[in-house]
Amino acid sequence: MDEAAQRAQNATNPAPIRGAMSIDVEDYYHVSGFEGVVQRADWPNFESRVAQSTNRLLDLFAAKGAKATFFTLGVVARDNPQIVRRIVEDGHELASHGWEHCRVFHESRQEFRDELRRTKHLLEDLGGVEVKGYRAPSFSITAATPWAFEELAATGHRYSSSANPITGNRYGCPEEPHTPWHDEASGISEIPITTLKIRTLSGKTKRISGGGGGYFRLLPGALFRRAAEQSVAEGTPPNFYLHPWEIDPGQPRIKGIPLPSRLRHYANLAQTEARLARHLQAFTWDRMDRVYANWIA
Repeated sequence: MDEAAQRAQNATNPAPIRGAMSIDVEDYYHVSGFEGVVQRADWPNFESRVAQSTNRLLDLFAAKGAKATFFTLGVVARDNPQIVRRIVEDGHELASHGWEHCRVFHESRQEFRDELRRTKHLLEDLGGVEVKGYRAPSFSITAATPWAFEELAATGHRYSSSANPITGNRYGCPEEPHTPWHDEASGISEIPITTLKIRTLSGKTKRISGGGGGYFRLLPGALFRRAAEQSVAEGTPPNFYLHPWEIDPGQPRIKGIPLPSRLRHYANLAQTEARLARHLQAFTWDRMDRVYANWIA
């Protein structure tokens, strides 16, 4: 193919969007929405399904040629070391999701530091790789935890993806930047989940979730494709996330869950894996430490 023909082909078929895919590796009974019903002391009484769901995601990523970052709970790694090893062996990034899904603003600074160290040491021992990334359970690094980035730096982490700059009922900091930013005091880079800027009926603009999670099961898939395109147009690769339990429609139903949490958690579980497969096909997906290497450095 001569140079002119190559330029014409590139114009017709532009380079695919490259984004960061991430998985929060936790079981269905770990979620914050169940905290009022499911006690940590009761976790051993529930059937664990995180290994089989994570393996399905790893199989899907292998089939689609995608790489991802797996933010893994310490308790999941402790009970499923084979999953940690497969994540690393398959070429994905291993990162921390804390020890047992405790939201950061419910911890003291010392408690946060201790669980960061405990989780990082276990993941590195099992995976044999450096753990650089961290994602707070339920995006819980907020103005109430001004010391969080300093503790991440002190425990050897390099970046955080703990901000979801939207308005939500359990999380969300709409006032925070929607693009990656650098905490000068600690040296930690924060990489927020992708949002989509829309115009409301009143003519104002606002940002809604465009980066996965429960919204991916509840809203049209085209919205998330548009969010990825808009993010690139604004100069930032898209940052998408999901949980293993979101592709597991056979998970046990927990009784006594408040209606809003029940609807949000169980909606469209049977369709998520197919929707994710289409989303993987639409773009090129890679690990966060590679996609955001310039920001992290």
